[in-house]
Formats: sequence, structure tokens, C-alpha cells
Amino acid sequence: MKIKTYVEDLKAKSATELEEELVAAKKELFNLRFQNATNQLDNTSRIKEVRKNIARIQTIIVEKANAAE
Repeated sequence: MKIKTYVEDLKAKSATELEEELVAAKKELFNLRFQNATNQLDNTSRIKEVRKNIARIQTIIVEKANAAE
């Protein structure tokens, strides 16, 4: 149920807050990939989780844009 609450939190945010969240997630993904390349990453499943979160954020941004039209 953690994912459901995360998505509900995202839907409650404004478009600018979602953009900020997206930038932060992309930075985190970059850092995780860098750590993985240098063999410093312990939890490699975090990369997959962050990628899915990025997709969730982008989906909600598109939904809000379509609803505004």
C-alpha cells in the first residue's frame, strides 16, 4: 500500500511541485547509477524503484496537462 499513498501524494501536488520532484528523482537516479558503476551501491533494486517513480511522476504530469485542456 506504500505505492498507493505515494501516488495519492503526487496527485495532490501542483505542476511546479511535480516538476521539482521529477528533477530530484532524476538526480537520485544519476547518483545511484554512478554508485553502481563504482561498486559502491549496496541496494541495486533502488535503481528500479526510482525509475518507476519517475514514470509515475511523468504520468501524473501528463494526466494533469490533459485534464487542464
